[in-house]
Amino acid sequence: MSGLYIHIPFCAKRCIYCDFYSNTNLQRRDSYVSALIREMELRSVADPIRTIYFGGGTPSLLTATQFRRLFDAIDKNFDANSIETTIEANPDDLTSAYVDSLRLLPFNRISIGVQSFDDDDLNFLKRRHSAQDAINAVNRCRDAGFDNISIDLIYGLPGQTPKRWLRNLEQAIALDLPHLSAYNLSYEEGTALYKIKEQGGLQLIDDEANEILYNIQRDELTKAGYIHYEISNFAKPTPEHPQGLVSQHNTSYWNGTHYIGLGASAHSYNGLTRSWNIASLEDYIQSLEKEQLPAEIEHLDERMRYNDHLITRLRTMQGVSISELRASFGDVRTSRFLAKTEALKYRKLLKMQGDNVKVSAENWFLSDMVMREMIDL
Repeated sequence: MSGLYIHIPFCAKRCIYCDFYSNTNLQRRDSYVSALIREMELRSVADPIRTIYFGGGTPSLLTATQFRRLFDAIDKNFDANSIETTIEANPDDLTSAYVDSLRLLPFNRISIGVQSFDDDDLNFLKRRHSAQDAINAVNRCRDAGFDNISIDLIYGLPGQTPKRWLRNLEQAIALDLPHLSAYNLSYEEGTALYKIKEQGGLQLIDDEANEILYNIQRDELTKAGYIHYEISNFAKPTPEHPQGLVSQHNTSYWNGTHYIGLGASAHSYNGLTRSWNIASLEDYIQSLEKEQLPAEIEHLDERMRYNDHLITRLRTMQGVSISELRASFGDVRTSRFLAKTEALKYRKLLKMQGDNVKVSAENWFLSDMVMREMIDL
């Protein structure tokens, strides 16, 4: 076991683009923390935990006292020798007092949901903060002693021009952050953004324009010294971290490492099965009050595990190791994989580098198409 993910589903208000499970009933935070602790007790394992990640929702809506309860329970129920403990946070929650309270907890990494340094973009996305709020939040975290700070940005917003996206990147680069994630805006069914799109109320950006924005971010961040180590993630090398201060927790997902997910809607993976908790705050709490685990389980056959292996590793700069593939899935599947690569190498979408097959960096925007062609149906 390597990763422990804890889902904190609370949001002060829902962003129009987000399809992660969330709930705005902040009065249920204490009850939810109690349910999380009970789930830890029921799912305690002896395997060591190397990374802990509080995601959401908005984890920064929990108080320091609530976090202390959770960390005490983690210590009691897991062998948690975490090298990286992350909290996702909204900029407007990161007041000086709140940041100081986080410093007294085991957190050593903060991932800030900036999304944009353009106030018009933030208003469109229904974010609670301004661009200046985001800059101030980053500086407060740094002044308080946090040196492992990441921010999230979103590109491909309706009407977004290359010039506007470049200004976002220039501001991010000026902050000299060790890590940055940039995601293409998606229109997920069930979100408010999807409904607006279906009603024809948006000036959508086409795939060609999105690819231009993607290439701008890759070029600008690479010029600024960042390593593009995964489709959406960039890390800046330091003397202590010559390969960049990558997200250890998320990297474990892409490397196929096992993890436990706690909380409403959280997923877990142990190599043979994938499970997920019910996506309902009240049902989750009630299940744990009855000493029941609110999870469904999917057993993974070899084809599913093989496809997962390809999809996760082709997202990264390392790509697929042929020797690892052969050791895990045998000669037949490895031969089939290598045969499929030939046409994609000819089209310069894949390349061979030593033992590894990887998506060419300039074609990462097309990686979903490459993965579709490589998996076994």
